[in-house]
Amino acid sequence: MAEHFKIPQNINADDEKLLDLADLFKAYGDVTRLRIMFRLSEGACYVNDLADDLGMTQSAISHQLKLLRQAGLVGAKRDGRNIIYSLADEHVSTIISQGWDHINE
Repeated sequence: MAEHFKIPQNINADDEKLLDLADLFKAYGDVTRLRIMFRLSEGACYVNDLADDLGMTQSAISHQLKLLRQAGLVGAKRDGRNIIYSLADEHVSTIISQGWDHINE
């Protein structure tokens, strides 16, 4: 049986929160960004590690990380001269996991 979630009532098409939610799902709507988030779900890492693991250039990874950071899905911490990236919080991996489960039902 499916869980029931409390969905806000009286949502207007131009409601700011609804637009924010649409932007959030847009950030999930790219295969490269999903691959980055799947990798980060295994643990924090540097951009060069992501590039090596995913077979992409550091420039391409950095561009996608910027978009993920703007969406609040990825966090970054300075480690000396480098930056280490991680998922912003548990919600990010939960959404990915539930989406994965949904398509595999």
